[in-house]
Amino acid sequence: MKKFSYKVIHTICAILISTIAFAQPTGKVLEEETIKSNILNRYVRYTVYLPADYDLSQRSYPVVYLLHGFTDDNTGWLQFGEINRYADKAIADGTIPPMIIIMPNGDSSWYINSYDGKENYEDFFIKEFMPYVEKKYRIKADKRYRGIAGLSMGGYGTLFYALKYPDLFAAAAPLSAGVFSDDELIALPDESYDGALARVFGRNLKGKARLSDSWQANSILNIVAKESTADLSRVRYWIDCGDDDFLTKGNCLLHIALTEKHVPHEFRVRDGAHNWTYWRTGITDALHFIGDSFHQK
Repeated sequence: MKKFSYKVIHTICAILISTIAFAQPTGKVLEEETIKSNILNRYVRYTVYLPADYDLSQRSYPVVYLLHGFTDDNTGWLQFGEINRYADKAIADGTIPPMIIIMPNGDSSWYINSYDGKENYEDFFIKEFMPYVEKKYRIKADKRYRGIAGLSMGGYGTLFYALKYPDLFAAAAPLSAGVFSDDELIALPDESYDGALARVFGRNLKGKARLSDSWQANSILNIVAKESTADLSRVRYWIDCGDDDFLTKGNCLLHIALTEKHVPHEFRVRDGAHNWTYWRTGITDALHFIGDSFHQK
């Protein structure tokens, strides 16, 4: 039998030790969790990312609610955004603190209560969903350790919840948020309005008729216009939208509105469009911004 030299054995051991030492810890994904909602009168699916040390400790963790876009579901950020891979790397290299990421299925609700009262998703999210998951998992149920982020429709939901419930969130990071001015809403082609917005803001509406009571109450730009600088400044904002995105104008108008009210916020316009390539390259910075909010200054 051929014997290995001491030098060869030493080299093999060194390689194995090095591989083990530098192996990136991986978090745990619970892809198809469910909650029975009395408000929505149905079961709602959600996905959970737990950091690598979750099962090895008894500590509680900060949380980020990560909202998907229109036509996606609770698995969107996992399947297309690869959020577990990006979170694993960011936690391993110290870019973000260990955190729990909760991804609910928002269907096409825009995360708000519909104009006709048939789909009260906002009530579900605030009154049922958040309390439920923050008891089920070891989450620090406190504003200081709670953030929210999302893309497109989920970016709108991110802004809406942060603006309406500033006592619940430390930071918000909308990517390519669905922000429209009144003029943009009026000018939307019927096909676009009916396909994406009519369900929640009002059906069979054209032109100025779309500026309904529901729209006025839920328009991001209108909410910002009505709120005081002090109230708007209660949440830290990271706003990111691509220069080739059809939502760039609305996001720029939001940046201008916050600037005119002297509200501190971060605004980024990067090279890119309304697609997963853009969101995957932006999510780590968004989580870093939120994670920084969890630190003591």
